[in-house]
Amino acid sequence: MDCIKIVELEIYANHGLLKEENVLGQKFLVSADLYLDTRKAGKSDEMELSVNYCDVCKLIDSYVKENTHNLIETLSENIAEKILCNYPLVEKVDIEVKKPWAPIGLPLKYVSVNISRSRHTAYISIGSNMGDKEKTIKAAVEELSKDPLITVCKQSELIVTKPYGYEDQDDFLNGALEIKTLYTPEELLEKLHEVEAKFGRVREIHWGPRTLDLDIIMYDCVVMSGEHLTIPHTDMQNREFVLKPLAEIGEYVVHPVFKKTVGQLLSELYTRNKEVSM
Repeated sequence: MDCIKIVELEIYANHGLLKEENVLGQKFLVSADLYLDTRKAGKSDEMELSVNYCDVCKLIDSYVKENTHNLIETLSENIAEKILCNYPLVEKVDIEVKKPWAPIGLPLKYVSVNISRSRHTAYISIGSNMGDKEKTIKAAVEELSKDPLITVCKQSELIVTKPYGYEDQDDFLNGALEIKTLYTPEELLEKLHEVEAKFGRVREIHWGPRTLDLDIIMYDCVVMSGEHLTIPHTDMQNREFVLKPLAEIGEYVVHPVFKKTVGQLLSELYTRNKEVSM
C-alpha cells in the first residue's frame, strides 16, 4: 500500500505524569505514516482522491495542543484514532510520538512510543424474534452507525427463519452486516453487547427468544478461540440464517479455517439438508 509520511512535526504541548510537565509544557515530535491507495490521485492530479497532509498536520497540532494526557501512549492512540476517523481513505496509520525532553535525570536523545492502527472488516449477524423485529433491527443498525469507530458498509435483506436449537419460540428475522471498524475483536464484542442491552436483550435461555441478537461471524482473517469469543463463529457453516444473508453481501469472502467461500459453505449446507430430508 502507498504511504504519505509526516516526519517529526514539532509541537509544544502539556503531556506527562509530572505536574510540571502539564503546567510548563515541553516539545514533542510527532511522525505519522498514512497508508492508502494514491494511484487514482497520481493519475488524475486531483487532491480529493488523496489526503491533504497539510490538513493532517493541523489536525495533529490542534489535538496535541488542546489536550493533556499523562501518557504518550494515550496521546499516540488518540492521534491515530483522529486520523482514521477523519480521513476514510486512510486504511492504516503508524504513529510515533517522541519526547526529547523526558524528565528522567539521565542523558538521552529521546523517549518514544510507536503504534500501528488500521481499519478492520467484520461481518455481523443480526436477528430478532420479539416485538417489532424489523423496527428493532433497523434501529440497532442506526445505533451502530452512530459510533465513530464503526462504518456500516453493506446490509443484507432480512429473511424470516425458524428458530435454531430451542424451537419453542417465534420465528426470527435475520440479516447480516459488513462493517469497517477500529475496534479489536474483544472491543467490538463489548460494543455489540452494549447495543443488545440497549434494546432489552436478556440472556436467560440458551438459543432462546431475544429482542436483538448481534454476533461477530468473521473479523478480517482472524482465527481465535477464547472464553467469550470465537472467530470465525464456531457454527456458522451449519446455520442457513447466518450464511444466506451473509452470502448476499459477501458471497466470495473466504472462511479462514475451511478455506471455502461463504457461497460454497451455503451450497454445501443446502446439499446436506437435502440429503437429510430424502
